Amino acid sequence: MVLTLASLALTIYALIDCLQTPDDQVKHIPKLFWALLVLLVPWVGPISWLIAGRTRSLPPRGRPTGPKGPEDDPDFLRGL
Repeated sequence: MVLTLASLALTIYALIDCLQTPDDQVKHIPKLFWALLVLLVPWVGPISWLIAGRTRSLPPRGRPTGPKGPEDDPDFLRGL
């Protein structure tokens, strides 16, 4: 019972993620085939979509640019 619910939840999550992903971010095969794979092959389809189906954008590395708060913003301090 628990495995069935987990499989259903994983399938629904992967299908929604697949359908909401822009076409230019889908890798290897067209989005329609990914959606069919996710729906028709339990466990393997959703997991393969999550691992290899789309490009993942990573957050930029390094120090954040710009002021962190008002006391770090020279324009704000000049206006005081």
